Amino acid sequence: MDLRLAVYHAAREGKLRLLQKLLGGRSAAERGEATSGAGAGVGPPLLIAARHGHRAVVDYLLEQCGARVGEGGPVSFDGETIEGAPPLWAASAAGHLPVVRTLLEHGACVNQTTRTNSTPLRAACFDGHLDVVRYLVGECGADLEVANRHGHTCLMIACYKGHADIARYLLARGADVGRRSLKGNTALHDCAESGSLEILKLLLDAQARMEKDGYGMTPLLAASVTGHTNIVEYLVEGALQQEEDEEEDEPAAEGKKDPSTAGLSSSSSSGQPQVYCTREAAVEALELLGATFVDKKRDLLGALKHWRRAMALRHQGGHDLAKPEPQQLVLAYDYSREVSSMEELDSLVTDPDEMRMQALLIRERILGPSHPDTSYYIRYRGAVYADSGNFERCINLWKYALEMQQGNLEPLSPMTASSFLSFAELFSYVLQDRSKGTLATQLGFSDLMGVLGKGVREVERALLHRKDPIADSVQFTKALAIILHLVFLLEKVECSPEQEHLKRQTIYRLLKCNPRGKNGFTPLHMAVDKETTTVGRYPVGKFPSLHVVNLLLECGADPDSRDYDNNTPLHVAARNNCPLVMSALMEAGAHMDATNAFKQTAYELLDEKFLPKAMMQPFNYVTLQCLAARALDRHKIPYKGFIPEELEAFIELH
Repeated sequence: MDLRLAVYHAAREGKLRLLQKLLGGRSAAERGEATSGAGAGVGPPLLIAARHGHRAVVDYLLEQCGARVGEGGPVSFDGETIEGAPPLWAASAAGHLPVVRTLLEHGACVNQTTRTNSTPLRAACFDGHLDVVRYLVGECGADLEVANRHGHTCLMIACYKGHADIARYLLARGADVGRRSLKGNTALHDCAESGSLEILKLLLDAQARMEKDGYGMTPLLAASVTGHTNIVEYLVEGALQQEEDEEEDEPAAEGKKDPSTAGLSSSSSSGQPQVYCTREAAVEALELLGATFVDKKRDLLGALKHWRRAMALRHQGGHDLAKPEPQQLVLAYDYSREVSSMEELDSLVTDPDEMRMQALLIRERILGPSHPDTSYYIRYRGAVYADSGNFERCINLWKYALEMQQGNLEPLSPMTASSFLSFAELFSYVLQDRSKGTLATQLGFSDLMGVLGKGVREVERALLHRKDPIADSVQFTKALAIILHLVFLLEKVECSPEQEHLKRQTIYRLLKCNPRGKNGFTPLHMAVDKETTTVGRYPVGKFPSLHVVNLLLECGADPDSRDYDNNTPLHVAARNNCPLVMSALMEAGAHMDATNAFKQTAYELLDEKFLPKAMMQPFNYVTLQCLAARALDRHKIPYKGFIPEELEAFIELH
């Protein structure tokens, strides 16, 4: 075994004697090389020893072997690999205080970060190691306000993880309770999402404010979305009590305070609950909490309880807070509208399906279409309908969610890609079930074509904002693969001549964009590649697909297009040993003798084990012009500037 690997494993297991045996007789230079992580394929031995709390090994590596105390590397926590983690970070994250002390005594930087800008203090806060936090801050002066790449501070992560003792300590040491992350959330948002009422009270006592984040969410709404009833009840209690007090003490008269702004005060008289939200905010929080009970907790009676409280508060004291009228009723919601009276609300008891539509309507109104939860729960409800065989309701809901995502999210976002993939998998499942006489007969050309058109539109949107073709290749590859699967599935449904024209027109739009996936693959490259088959968890189309290849060629795909290694689709088809596809490409004008960046022709890439080369006759497709072009290149005859540009490109193809 390589010495560095042997040292690494000994450090991991805490075997000091083995380490001494491996390194004791070595020179200082050899020990230094053996304790470095460079080129070993693993992190430095000091890092792994610190991660597992082997203090004696840490001391030996630092004092006898000259290990670098700040050398970082990859380290695993809870199944996740942290890149660029210093030994001090690993020891702090694991809660090994003796090792933390040793590393700092040997010169470790207390604020050294990982690649994601996480400090040792943040690591200790994440896993709840109060003793490490006290030592790093109290004795070593660790900076409480260094935020990670997302802008999350140590106080935020302690609140999110529910570590009340650490949050209390950080606040006592002066942590900034008002800091915002890159998305605008504060520690109060994180606390509301975790459900810790104890920490919430600590933050409010420290003058934390009920601010909105980048999605317009207050901590109160964040608690409603996550279903933390205790947080919601505590925050709305003051507003509810103030409303009751105003009813008792103030007659309905001119000049009475606007009920929609009741509860804005953050101070309270003796014995009265402190007010943290307006009456309107309390109503929305209770309504949203009810929606969470419907979709997340599947508790319809619990939802009705919260909706009744919200409805009572809307109409309390004769000063109604009316719901806004919808601009239009939505097919996906079965044209439902929100209930506006207690009588209408009580009637929902006998109609669970209508309750579920109410939850979607409420969430869209309060959170808005740009919030991820809005489209997520629309898709979730659609999936539930699909599981029960109601594909029409599922498709309508998913289409609505997809339109919402395309109108509000960045192009090719993971959520939008997930929606397209869900459609492809659903359509494949439904079409496979047609022969069994199920409801699959309801699926038609317009359903598939509608999603295909939106897929091409997504690619067009993305290309308008594309900054780095190579960095974006993963997203484009997935998007193009899903589009090709939808084209594959369209073959299974009947269509009129007009619909066939629309399909080809849409495919032409895609090809005109010249989108590129992995390694510069065009849609035609991907259509002849077997790896395109695997697009999700469930089977959809099968590639290489002769039907898809022919359709792309008929719509104008270039049979001699090149990827970044100068492979044509014919090269890819040859690697996949697909003679029918190769024949189709050559009939469309692909050059069998075209060479890639490695001077290989498609014929040379054929695997004799699967496809005897005798089955392919390359000379049947080689013209005199091809032979002349290869001769010019082979004999290094200068031609640039002496012949037309289109002939130069033809020669370079060979």
